[in-house]
Amino acid sequence: MEIRLDDLSGPEIRALLEEHLRSMHSLSPPESVHALDLEALRGPDVTFWTVWSDGELLGCGALKELSATHGEIKSMRTAPAHLRRGVARAMLRHILREATERGYGRLSLETGSMRAFSPARKLYESFGFAYGAPFADYREDPNSVFMTKEL
Repeated sequence: MEIRLDDLSGPEIRALLEEHLRSMHSLSPPESVHALDLEALRGPDVTFWTVWSDGELLGCGALKELSATHGEIKSMRTAPAHLRRGVARAMLRHILREATERGYGRLSLETGSMRAFSPARKLYESFGFAYGAPFADYREDPNSVFMTKEL
């Protein structure tokens, strides 16, 4: 697996992100979908990576800077054909390394509270993320859980 900084211009990543947004909207009510669209992922406060193997897109992930000491994981997604093959784990390790190199003291994320999000929550738990209160601009939402890891 190779993790690359990505400018979000390729058709493969656009298709994966469209699938990601469709999936999020199918699982959560609109007011509870916090996934970023393509333009938001191109923002100056977001760094975006893709995971590749033999020319095939396996997944993606992003790190949004909330402050000089706090980052947020965004857009973690594994292509359906590559689920349970370590793609998300590799991306999460990469994001944690990057957050540490940037000097962040904390890394947070929002994910769904429904059963479909259980594998994601278990992955984050296995890396030491703990459940907590909303952060940044998030509000309490029965469809969301908030997790944070002190670095």
